[in-house]
Amino acid sequence: MAVEKIEPGAPESQSADLRAENLARLKALFPDLVTERQLDGRTVPAVNVDVLKSLVGDSTVTDADEKYGLNWHGKRAARQLALTPSTGTLRPCRDESVDWDTTQNLMIEGDNLEVLKLLQKSYAGKVKLIYIDPPYNTGKDFVYPDNFQDSIKNYLELTGQVEGGRKISSNTEASGRFHTDWLNMIYPRLRLARELLSQDGSIFVSIDDREAPHLRKLADEVFGEENFVACCVWQKRYSRENRGAIGDAHEYLMVYAKDSDYFQRIRGLIAPTEEQTAVYRNPNDDPKGRWRPIPMTAQGFRPNQMYEIVTPSGARHRPPEGRCWGMIESEYLKLAAQGRIYFGKDGSSQPNVIRYLTELEGLVPWTWWPSSEVGHTDEARKEIQTHFGSQSVFDTPKPTRLLQRVLEIGTSATGDDLVLDFFAGSGTIGEAIYRQNLKDGGRRRFIAVQLPEPHALDEFATVSAVTKERLRKAGLSASQSAGKEFDAGFRCYKLATSNIRAWAPKRDDIGESLFEHIENVAEDRSEDDVLCELILKLGLELCIPIAGRTVAGKSVHAIGGGVLISCLSKSIAASEAEPLALGIVEWTQLLNPAGGITCVFRDSAFENDVAKTNLAAILEQHGIAKVRSL
Repeated sequence: MAVEKIEPGAPESQSADLRAENLARLKALFPDLVTERQLDGRTVPAVNVDVLKSLVGDSTVTDADEKYGLNWHGKRAARQLALTPSTGTLRPCRDESVDWDTTQNLMIEGDNLEVLKLLQKSYAGKVKLIYIDPPYNTGKDFVYPDNFQDSIKNYLELTGQVEGGRKISSNTEASGRFHTDWLNMIYPRLRLARELLSQDGSIFVSIDDREAPHLRKLADEVFGEENFVACCVWQKRYSRENRGAIGDAHEYLMVYAKDSDYFQRIRGLIAPTEEQTAVYRNPNDDPKGRWRPIPMTAQGFRPNQMYEIVTPSGARHRPPEGRCWGMIESEYLKLAAQGRIYFGKDGSSQPNVIRYLTELEGLVPWTWWPSSEVGHTDEARKEIQTHFGSQSVFDTPKPTRLLQRVLEIGTSATGDDLVLDFFAGSGTIGEAIYRQNLKDGGRRRFIAVQLPEPHALDEFATVSAVTKERLRKAGLSASQSAGKEFDAGFRCYKLATSNIRAWAPKRDDIGESLFEHIENVAEDRSEDDVLCELILKLGLELCIPIAGRTVAGKSVHAIGGGVLISCLSKSIAASEAEPLALGIVEWTQLLNPAGGITCVFRDSAFENDVAKTNLAAILEQHGIAKVRSL
């Protein structure tokens, strides 16, 4: 048996190839739809447009015909950008993390476009809720890169990891007034985000009036118009500002579901406020507590709900014109026997059903979110001041209560729902999850992604540094309040180029290039770095448990209970191959992982091909057939 080497360009060396997966699905459904053609001397897959038209019953429309939808310059390139796999990786930063070994939360520093691609294999279909607060198209500088061909290169330049220019604006004062740049930025990110949502998942996008109409049409295309849920209006100011033609007091949250039917069944109810429960009273000292009368009528005409009701005072009532009673007579008599019908203080009014406050599980959320319920911008700035001693640390934070409302609707207190925010800003999503988990006992987890934009204050070099510090401070406060085991930590990762070195020969010295590329792993990368890339590229979650032990004198790691075994020792002699393989077999038998096992070794570690072949053969004899090398 041969050990397969993971080379640059191999499936294991890059993120999920969404285009290849889409073509495979199409070919499985319609074999005659996918054909081949020659491009630059290569055979590449192609879609037969004529076959596609016949499949959908279109015999007249051509590709050039106009169609309804949102179009702009650069849309095709933005779509292709979303489908281009990433060859980058994430590097673990233990020293910047909190509770690395136990936490299920993630904070990732990097360009969110590349990060979303890297998360596809591990988290596709697993995210219950996405909340984002993207940069608004205000006409000011826009830090998300316009170098769409190489986002990692742009990110590395932005963070000073490579030499070169440091362009941090893709909008100037002039171009920022147009929508194209903003649409080119948000479109590929939304397409990638959709793939991460679970079947019952949803996305909430904060936006203002400038881009709300365009976001609505764009999201209709990405998520499907039928999956539009609501456009919620958030009152961001509680006091009037006497400036401008008409005062700006609100923003929007555009809400879409992955599948609206699923979302309708699982969406959460929101907790009622004191104002909303004030209508529940107990004027008769009912031992069951506070209650309110609900009129017992319904709209329409149903013959079996048109009976006469006699009140305790002898008054007789039939349903008002155009209405009927809200239940059939047998149900009414049952409630009356239980004392659940109220006829007013004098006992002669039309019947009302008694509804107890204890029966109120929650309220169906409305599209109007007043600041009294979910907070306002002034409250958000004061939260920043509480953590950092100054409101100037972050310019446009959202109040924690606003995101808690989003969590109430889009997640459950009974599960370990995963929440993603890939425009994390100051890290409000983390604090909101800490608070909501404290409030209802939930076990929600988060992935927060933030670009390391340069920060104006000397204390924080980048915005992502603010994100991490707020998560630390809010987590510490939450854990102190919990008084019990509580996940208030996060694992920190940073975007980087792959640990696997690509072949880049020196034209004037091929011999030296061959010598330099004997080692396939980049010199400045640690074992933790390589392990993280293996976890990502093999589709395992980044917070998966990792165990380690010494086997035949070599450091070996078992990831996810043994589904991935990694030995990245820099030398494996021929005499060590057999004891190492047998030790790995013994350990995997103890672990007994559910599913197939993948073993990965450093290719340059083997003394010779005999060592590599013997090790692979022993593993295969014991049922471990998937052996790879870096």
